[in-house]
Amino acid sequence: MTEISGAAEGGLVRLFHASLVWPLQLEALTVSGSEGRHWEVFESCTESTPWRRIDDEFMEDSSQFKERHYREFVSFLPYVQRFLYGEGRSRNSRPDDPPGNSPMHVFRRKDIARLRLVLRRGDAPIELKIVHLDLYFFHDLDVVQLNLEVCAENLPLNTVRDILFRFGRAYPSGWEEGGEGLHNVYLAEWIGVDGQVIARSDAEKREKYLSYVCQHRSPCVSEHWASLLRPMVLSHSDEVGGLRYRLIEYQRMPVMAFLAVDQPRSLSREAWVRIGLATMLHPNETLPINEPGVVEFESRFCHDRFWTDSEAGPNTRFICTGNAFTVVGDAAFPFFMDSERGVLAQFRHQYFIVFLIAHLHRASLLAFSEVLVDAVNDLDIRNDNSVRRFKRRIRANFETFLRFTHRYWFHELSERPHVQAMYRLCSNHLHNDAMYDDVRDEIREMSHYLDSDSQRRQSNTVVRLTVITILGLIATVTTGYFGMNIIPFGEGSILERVLHGLVATSIFISLVLFAVAKSKRLSDFLEALSDEKLTLLGKFRALWGVVGKTER
Repeated sequence: MTEISGAAEGGLVRLFHASLVWPLQLEALTVSGSEGRHWEVFESCTESTPWRRIDDEFMEDSSQFKERHYREFVSFLPYVQRFLYGEGRSRNSRPDDPPGNSPMHVFRRKDIARLRLVLRRGDAPIELKIVHLDLYFFHDLDVVQLNLEVCAENLPLNTVRDILFRFGRAYPSGWEEGGEGLHNVYLAEWIGVDGQVIARSDAEKREKYLSYVCQHRSPCVSEHWASLLRPMVLSHSDEVGGLRYRLIEYQRMPVMAFLAVDQPRSLSREAWVRIGLATMLHPNETLPINEPGVVEFESRFCHDRFWTDSEAGPNTRFICTGNAFTVVGDAAFPFFMDSERGVLAQFRHQYFIVFLIAHLHRASLLAFSEVLVDAVNDLDIRNDNSVRRFKRRIRANFETFLRFTHRYWFHELSERPHVQAMYRLCSNHLHNDAMYDDVRDEIREMSHYLDSDSQRRQSNTVVRLTVITILGLIATVTTGYFGMNIIPFGEGSILERVLHGLVATSIFISLVLFAVAKSKRLSDFLEALSDEKLTLLGKFRALWGVVGKTER
């Protein structure tokens, strides 16, 4: 493996954009009348918080609709457009069939202007500009995605790699001897528009994380991330909140990165590997040259349609590992830096949508699987209430999965080869198709079990009704043979006839209830009676079993 050249190793990233997409699972709502709409509950709680719901870019004033928005819209197929932006609006639409809105609901906060990072103890602070800070809710899904986009200029390449490795971790994975969080940034601070610190990280509070995991068997989220999500609160937290979330994946948040560098052709293969695998390789770690991801780096993770390795360009390389999506290109190439029509605009719009949808699929499938596991764990077959609750949860999960399949599940997003190729590359590395098949099979097996159980219960009911009908047939044929009442209960005074009716009704009710209670044994007796191979003594034993034995 060749060493990185001095120019490449010490080079600058002229423009750096990073976008975190953090999926979280929302707990089912218990608020009366909410109908499972998390965004409505969230919106009702945002009066005292900076989160505000936003519409999409399709405003009534067409002058506010930019070309980058148009290019984003036309990049996707019509059914994806309907998912992202809702159905078309027309004056000719039928009043009984109004246009549907997008199932995606976005909230944004604008009170945070910058993010100040201290990567390691003793390092100088680095400030990143906050471009967007959004929350994405989805109809019918107990999933929310946090999107944080930051940018900076003229950062050393080593610093950018360190940021990609350390930033975007929900909690420390351990602690160094000095007490700072392992693999985390030493300090992260949200800086408001007024220059004041809104919240800071607390990875150094080791006892806080240890006691939380010991008590709740669940990791605790660092304070600077928890502050962003409020009024949503962590599932096991003591904080009061109507919306509660839990982690659905590992603590490392999925990240997109845009790097504009000088002369990308001068980067060695080791430099490319470290950039593409920056979220997985420690900056100080010796490159594991025998690891399959390193050996097959270009074939597994790189998409080089726009990498010509020539002075004419374009020298743009797309790298995707599933949890990380990186675009590296030449800062001297105007189209690469164009924020309205170029690669930068595509990175912030088309490719962001691709990354968002791929991780929405994965998060939703993990949430479906979690619901199934939780339902099975709570099932007690000896408790009727538990069985009924289990059936309700499984059927509701099955219905939601069907809606997810028809509303959110896509195999093709775009007719544009590169956009579609990046979606397939990301989805394949996340194993979404295999996960979808597993969850679908699990839900189908649960559904088949419930159907077979319902059929079994219906069959037992039919058998009991058949036994009662046979017993009633005996009385019907007998009275029909005489053609009249055997005992003239119709004669006498009104009081006598009422009394006779009450007595007869009580007797008949008792007989019917007895027949229902013994219907299984009576069914066994009728089956034994019809068995020609069974002796007469055996048939009498079956009859005695109806009265003499208790039903299992």
